[in-house]
Amino acid sequence: MTAVTVLTPTGTLGYGFGEDALRHGLELKPDVIAVDAGSTDPGPYYLGSGEPLVSRYSAKKELKQLITHGIRAGIPVVVGSAGGAGSRAHVDWTVDIVREIAREEGLHFRLAAIYADVSSERVIQALDAGEIRDFEAGFELTRDVVDETSTIVAQMGHEPIVAALAKGAEVVIAGRACDDCAIAAYPIHRGADRAGAIHMGKILECGAFSAEPFGMDVMVGTLNDSDFVLEPGSMERRASVASVAAHSLYERENPFHQVGPGHRLDLTDCHFRQADDRRVRVSGARYQESTDYWVKLEGVRKSGYRSICVAGIRCPTMIRRIDEILEEIHGRTIGYFGENSLKLGFHVYGRNGVMGALEPELGMVSHELGLVIEAVAQSQDVARGACHHASGSLLHHHYQGQFNTSGNLAFLHSPSDIDAGPTYEFSIYHLMKLNCPTEIFPIHLEDV
Repeated sequence: MTAVTVLTPTGTLGYGFGEDALRHGLELKPDVIAVDAGSTDPGPYYLGSGEPLVSRYSAKKELKQLITHGIRAGIPVVVGSAGGAGSRAHVDWTVDIVREIAREEGLHFRLAAIYADVSSERVIQALDAGEIRDFEAGFELTRDVVDETSTIVAQMGHEPIVAALAKGAEVVIAGRACDDCAIAAYPIHRGADRAGAIHMGKILECGAFSAEPFGMDVMVGTLNDSDFVLEPGSMERRASVASVAAHSLYERENPFHQVGPGHRLDLTDCHFRQADDRRVRVSGARYQESTDYWVKLEGVRKSGYRSICVAGIRCPTMIRRIDEILEEIHGRTIGYFGENSLKLGFHVYGRNGVMGALEPELGMVSHELGLVIEAVAQSQDVARGACHHASGSLLHHHYQGQFNTSGNLAFLHSPSDIDAGPTYEFSIYHLMKLNCPTEIFPIHLEDV
């Protein structure tokens, strides 16, 4: 096999990369530009709402650079988990941007859109066949939960993207995909060792987070028969054994085994060696094909509507009694609305707003506190009403030791209560068995 070079411009499309880093990365003559565009890290909202993770401005700005450079140099461009959550809405949103870029720049190429949405009927079919199992949800999936779920996607492996490339696609916009597999797809399409390609994809998927100093920036990997070499695009960064090996362990329960759709990588005998001051050479991964092909399902259901209020507290007497005050306001507000579904929460920053009950430094006393009031209800009207009731009650609340009669809170905004819209929760986080790797991932091809 001839060497295959992959340029990954950033850890997430829309999060930025250096112009000089991209320029230098392109001077290394990559065979493909491949980038991840999504994750479940931002939570279930994007999958449920269909809203993109990044702004259209950011997505277009970066896609324009990547596609223009790629097409004019004959380099395919692969995007995985388009739009953030990788649903049909996100793929279509990204494809629309790509078409617009093609028109504006006078580019012509074959575009592939790969969808990752799964119908509830297909999931129930698998459920009835005993081909669904828990992944990290902590509960067994039922028909009722499937029926309540509004959007379901499956994480594709490299196979659907390889199939699109085999059909002549020059730009691939894929729905929800395993990030390492999306980046490994082109080298595998070219006949590369799957273990090396996927291991390299795992390290490349966050861009220059595997470099020193780390950042959302360009990283380049070159895969050979026996190993791969990693090099940052920016001349102000370097790859080290420590930085590359550390990222090889990123987001993994087991340091020696990495599981993906239809495979497991055995990294027991991996070696990381400093090739020169800026590059690291990696070898030793082994690919083990699974007997059955399982993909991860991600599904969400609407859980209500949220309103929030952001305020500051500077009064020392109120700060000293904040716990009992919030407990009283919570009880009053819940009692006033009398809805079992209403959820009211207070996040106290400057005390335990980040860690909550897990905060070890409970004795710390700040001279000011930041307070976020959050109400979730089955209607936006009730959520807003509860949030305002709580903030208004706090504003004029009387407590022991108080000197002022009102003005306990300093509101950051006017209006003080802000509707955050629908809220979602993950209802499906399970594995589903497929008949073949491309079964539920349709490919739409067009010439633009």
